Amino acid sequence: MKRRHFFQTTLASAIGIPAFALDVNNAYRKNIGIQLYTLRNEIKEDVAGTLKAVADAGYKQVEPYGFPNAGEMIAAAKDNGLAVNSSHFAWESVTDPEKKGLPKFTDILEKAKDAGLSHLVIPYVHGHNRKDADGYMTLAERMNVAALEARSAGIQLAYHNHAFEFQPLDGGYCGYDIFMKEFVPEMHFEVDVFWIKVGGKDPAELVRSLKRRVSQLHLKDLEKGTAVPNYGKLPNEAFQELGDGMIPMEPIIEAAEEAGVAHCHVEQDQSPDPIASIQQSMKHLQSL
Repeated sequence: MKRRHFFQTTLASAIGIPAFALDVNNAYRKNIGIQLYTLRNEIKEDVAGTLKAVADAGYKQVEPYGFPNAGEMIAAAKDNGLAVNSSHFAWESVTDPEKKGLPKFTDILEKAKDAGLSHLVIPYVHGHNRKDADGYMTLAERMNVAALEARSAGIQLAYHNHAFEFQPLDGGYCGYDIFMKEFVPEMHFEVDVFWIKVGGKDPAELVRSLKRRVSQLHLKDLEKGTAVPNYGKLPNEAFQELGDGMIPMEPIIEAAEEAGVAHCHVEQDQSPDPIASIQQSMKHLQSL
């Protein structure tokens, strides 16, 4: 047991409060996922071998990307005993529905049901969609329509943040403020704790403020000393394995439990050795 863990556990026991959310039976640790974008280069070379490495590292579920073109990832995950509850998908079918060459969102929903998915996530929005408050309002309207359609199909739709949503707009508020205000109850958030921190906010506080509107979390760490807020491009080394950066995971996990978050996924956008990175992050979660 780590000294920090020992002393915090002892103190917590003495004053009668739980020490950590990640106990042996913690639902998130028992069912921790990985967002497969972390391993995108490895997947291009060897889908089956990469998903086996994910299972060998101790992960219990995966969140693919690029759905509905994620069949190989999903099949390889299931072959290795990994659950697949959620996927990022061709989001422009929601945000830019008039764009030619895109799959229809109704078709994506049908394929998601066939694949056994319960969650779909909009992973990004282009700059032309979010130039100002009106752009964010239009995005919220389109996401709301899609969320109601998804709910009718038995699927939860959510939006995955970056840092740009927290950049102040005219009037002092930001795009994320608009989403929080305008999203219908059926439209949820997939909170990426790294980008929340980069955007200058506290991840645990944000999860608590959203209450039961957060369906999933992305857990990743930010290099110590990184200046925030930062709405621009970050160097690759800013993305760190869990436990190596400045974001404490325990308060976030506790907030997730209070908020009824369904799934937590580890993600690391950039790493010189993604397999080693996901192994290290898992060891950190298991050590808490």
